Amino acid sequence: MTAEPPERFMDRHDRFTGRVSRSDSPSPMLRAAHASDLSELRRLDEEVFQDFAYPGFLLRQLFDMYEEHFLVLDDGTGRLCGYVLAATRALGPDGWILGLCVTEDRRRRGLGRELMTEVLVRLRRDGIRVVRLTVEPANLAAVLLYRGLGFRPEEPDDGLRPDYFGPGMHRQIMRLDLNVDLPGGTPS
Repeated sequence: MTAEPPERFMDRHDRFTGRVSRSDSPSPMLRAAHASDLSELRRLDEEVFQDFAYPGFLLRQLFDMYEEHFLVLDDGTGRLCGYVLAATRALGPDGWILGLCVTEDRRRRGLGRELMTEVLVRLRRDGIRVVRLTVEPANLAAVLLYRGLGFRPEEPDDGLRPDYFGPGMHRQIMRLDLNVDLPGGTPS
């Protein structure tokens, strides 16, 4: 199975409840990433994205630049089972979701939604007003997750960008205005 960059597959309906998961393992703790997580983040990224994983040096630089918007799911055993990474501009109220992932064995439990909801709350708190992301148009589960969080295709052309990441790597750009209420979140 080949993973697609940089969108991260997530389920669209389940919500994180803090209950024991279907595999009888405790629900992971959502927390900020730490520098000590970098080797584990690299392992996680390679596991989920294989050929499209971020190089280790880039993960390090992204952590250094966007530490406050780099969240992880910690299973309590020293292994990470998911992350979300958002980037912001030094000047201006725009941000991008650069990565969202959950390991295959932890999907369909609402963990991706939990990661996204928390990072969106933090972005709003930090003055970000518009958040964008890219998604492979055929990744229906991810598209539905993002739509459920309020993201909409960016105009023109319904956000479709042929060959966005190279030949045959089409993407849809989606956008969320954070100056409106987030589903399940707090009003602005």
